[in-house]
Amino acid sequence: MGIMRNGIGPTVLLRADMDALPVEETTGLPYASKDFSTDQDGNSLPVMHACGHDVHVTCLLGAGELMATGREHWAGTLVLVFQPAEETGDGANGMVDDLKSVVGAVDVAMAQHVLPAPAGLVGTRVGPVLSAADSMRITVFGRGAHGSMPQASVDPVVLAAMIVVRLQTVVSRETRPGEPVVVTVGSIKAGTKSNVIPDHAVIELNVRTYSEQTRISTLAAIRRIVKAECEASDSPKSAEFEMFDRSPITENDPAVTKRVAEAFADYFGDRSRPLPMQTASEDFSDIPRAFGVPYTYWGIGGIDPETYTQAENAGRVAQDIPVNHSANFAPVIQPTIDTGTETLVVAALAWLGKTTEKSV
Repeated sequence: MGIMRNGIGPTVLLRADMDALPVEETTGLPYASKDFSTDQDGNSLPVMHACGHDVHVTCLLGAGELMATGREHWAGTLVLVFQPAEETGDGANGMVDDLKSVVGAVDVAMAQHVLPAPAGLVGTRVGPVLSAADSMRITVFGRGAHGSMPQASVDPVVLAAMIVVRLQTVVSRETRPGEPVVVTVGSIKAGTKSNVIPDHAVIELNVRTYSEQTRISTLAAIRRIVKAECEASDSPKSAEFEMFDRSPITENDPAVTKRVAEAFADYFGDRSRPLPMQTASEDFSDIPRAFGVPYTYWGIGGIDPETYTQAENAGRVAQDIPVNHSANFAPVIQPTIDTGTETLVVAALAWLGKTTEKSV
């Protein structure tokens, strides 16, 4: 963290996340990541900034430099937070105690994220902007047997398959139309050989929701379906459930967001626009919740505008524009960096600025 004190005034916290992902970069750029990391089992994994966190860090460093060299334009305290481990959902909670002991009180907290939208655009939204995320690991049990003797088994592969199919009804048949919910099964692991029926299967899934009530009901529906399918298959043992990589809902404060949106509109003009709800999730909101202060979170575009327009005109945005966590996700350096740096400074000056002049 970095703390810049500049006389009497509010305390504004700006946060950037700074971790990478176990993805091998395929952008072909001259500065593409060639780094490797090691997982808990000692396996070597390629890593890259597939979510744009390198952009976030660069922009916050730039904003800090601008604020440091332009102290005559503002008064108060600016807190710059570089947060690790956002991707695992526990980085914010891991540093809040230290933040509170060093920083003390904070008046407002803000953060941003680069998105697969045209570079130069800035988007704000009141209310829910990022979904809650819940990852669940489910182990279901069967009775192993030779592949030629299925009658002697309780096949956990078939059981897992039935669970995956039935889970598709949680959104289509148990969720009110128009309520955003995503249930994705990302991994199924079972067995070691084609002619051996295993004794268990492991399913890993991810849930995204925008309200606590929907979050509770969706997770309950998943457990109910798993238990029912286990009973239908005559599973010899109850399923085991493990929750991991959980992130809270990011819900922007109306007053704070309105103030920032007005500052963006004044500075960026028609480049400042409403931001649709994002099905992504993250843990930034754990920081302002720990301080008991309001917050807002906005998005900036990172895709070359001409490339984006061509894809949009061809109706191929989903196919041709790499999204966050893709091995090809690479925000263009400009105007992405300038825009992201300016947003942080403009937002900070909405609280700390001495005048309404455009000081960036």
